[in-house]
Amino acid sequence: MAWPPPATRYCRRPAPRHRTAHRDGRPNLLELIRVRLGVLGLALLTGLTAPPAASAAEAAPSPTVEERRLDRAVPQEILRRSGFDTVAPRLARALDAARSYGDARRAVTREGSRLWQRAVDRAQGRGPSGGDLSRDDDRPLYWARLGMTREVRTWEPEFGLTDRQRAALLDELERTSRGQTAIGYPHGKGLKRILLTGFDPFTLDRDIRISNPSGATALALDGTVIETADGPARIETAVFPVRWRDFTEGTVERALRPHLKKVDLFTTVSQGRVGRFDIERTNGAWRGGFGDNDNIGRTETIPVTDPASQPQWTTTTLPYRAIVAADTGRFPVYDNTSVTEIPAGGTEPVVRPDGPTPGSTARQGGGGDYLSNEIAYRATLLRDRLGLHDVLPGGHVHTPVLQFGAGNTTEVTDPEFVRNRLDIIAQVRTILRVASEES
Repeated sequence: MAWPPPATRYCRRPAPRHRTAHRDGRPNLLELIRVRLGVLGLALLTGLTAPPAASAAEAAPSPTVEERRLDRAVPQEILRRSGFDTVAPRLARALDAARSYGDARRAVTREGSRLWQRAVDRAQGRGPSGGDLSRDDDRPLYWARLGMTREVRTWEPEFGLTDRQRAALLDELERTSRGQTAIGYPHGKGLKRILLTGFDPFTLDRDIRISNPSGATALALDGTVIETADGPARIETAVFPVRWRDFTEGTVERALRPHLKKVDLFTTVSQGRVGRFDIERTNGAWRGGFGDNDNIGRTETIPVTDPASQPQWTTTTLPYRAIVAADTGRFPVYDNTSVTEIPAGGTEPVVRPDGPTPGSTARQGGGGDYLSNEIAYRATLLRDRLGLHDVLPGGHVHTPVLQFGAGNTTEVTDPEFVRNRLDIIAQVRTILRVASEES
């Protein structure tokens, strides 16, 4: 899809006024005369009749593939029906008021954190709903964040912005608006600590209406307390992008490393198969190449620090037997042991229903070869490298695919869609309770 002209861009703010204008926008006649005389003199001296065109290097950075979807009808409807259509314009006004990089950094931090808290509050029934879209919906957060990143990516302040500074602003916005900087537990004894992660919607070119129940779960459970047989357990959550580049740059390790030694249980969560939950027994060190939200694929060994010590497989330490045996909700829960490997001494991939064989090379973990498998691999590898394999329960949970009601091929929501999402959220919560009690 071609990127629309500026006049039709979502939440596009007006260009900064020329410095020859008064604050109310009226031209300063004396300054205009001086500028025009200067231009005329230059033209007479050089023989030019018009200033040269701006070079390509001076053009504003282009929005990403992911950001370009924002102008389509469905994202606009989701933003409008949740009240999140005000988020990007608010950031745009804050950036326009910035007079330095420091001002911009503070604005981005403030507005990113505000977006995360607003999404959590909405999902948990606090404050105004902002519209008729179900409160449990994760999509307003996703599309509003893209509106914000697009504003930062295409912003051209008068004081100038280096590529490094723009990248730092985008990084700060991503981390704050995903809850990654807001993870924190109360001090004191007698309270268990659970860490859960979710994902953005993905495969949006297949169906732009898609929601991700793992992201919805993260919003619904962030900061909540569940009562277990062993006492209360506090849940903290964060959401991750569906982009290979971010994972290569270490976003998972950066977010989780400060907390893994302090928590009692963690689980990464993503959307998996139709009609079932899976506790993924084994995670593989392989990327299978499927396109991410920027339509970029990667086929390679998962890149990590210290690759010389990198294992081909990591395993769950969640109490999977107890979780599978418990009555946690409407959907069946499976202990998924299947992987795909290249056996030691072999050359072709082989499916192993009971897990990898010694010396094999990973081609798919139980959770596949996409970012679901990768976040599970990275989180459990980090657990092991921190020396926590035998003391910290952690692993990956795949939720059922979130499906619309029968016959709904165009509407952004329907009662069955909402029911499915609420049931998935409730079942993840129960799975966490069982896992906490059995750990």
